[in-house]
Amino acid sequence: MQSETESTQTKRISRFSKIINSVFPRTPDFYSMLNDQCDVVVQAMEMLVAYMQTGEQKRADDVRRLEHEGDILKIRNIDTLNRSFSTPFDREDIYRAITSIDEGLNYAKTTVRETEILGIEPDAQMLEMAKLLQSSAQKLQSGFATLEKDPSLAEQSAAAVQKVERQVEKLYRNALSQLFDAKYYSAKPRAEQSSNQDEFLHQLDPLEEADCRAVASGLAYVMEVLKRREIYRHLSNASDHFAHAGDILHNIIVKTA
Repeated sequence: MQSETESTQTKRISRFSKIINSVFPRTPDFYSMLNDQCDVVVQAMEMLVAYMQTGEQKRADDVRRLEHEGDILKIRNIDTLNRSFSTPFDREDIYRAITSIDEGLNYAKTTVRETEILGIEPDAQMLEMAKLLQSSAQKLQSGFATLEKDPSLAEQSAAAVQKVERQVEKLYRNALSQLFDAKYYSAKPRAEQSSNQDEFLHQLDPLEEADCRAVASGLAYVMEVLKRREIYRHLSNASDHFAHAGDILHNIIVKTA
């Protein structure tokens, strides 16, 4: 008899809980969900650094795979946000954080893709920028991981992301300065110069051979500059989006303090 009473009470509690949950649904754990995105970004930046060090196809494929995983998490998080009754902090800030983190990851993938399409070998400047992106991703990861329990520590991480972005921008400008310096380019080892010279030779048949090769060399230099500048810009854009995510993290901290 007692067990039947306990069973009845359990059923009543269960029904009551269902009613409460239907009226006041549980708030999704957006802290953990944003952390999931940051975890994937950190892994992707690690693979991007490895690609810039080695140029290995496997590392490029790893970046693409992780970007795809990031897309799945972004879709999941946005869908959860759209269906959520309440959120632990500003709904718009959650959306902006989700998309900004993902955009930085997207630029890692497009950097790899364009490097391959343009036939560019990674260089020292690309490697250094990739390392800074890895550092930025780690700081974002730390910031969102500590946001709920230690906002002051999260704020330090947000500020650190901004600092890294300034370092990337400085490195980007220096890389462009060297890239557009013909003397700097010509002083590089032959293996690091453009291999496109022969592609222009057949278009310069009316010229004498010596003149033909000189013009082809100049054209190859211009093409190399344009191609590498494109890759540098992709890396800089990735840093901009991480910095934007850092700004959003700062806004969340200010609003919830």
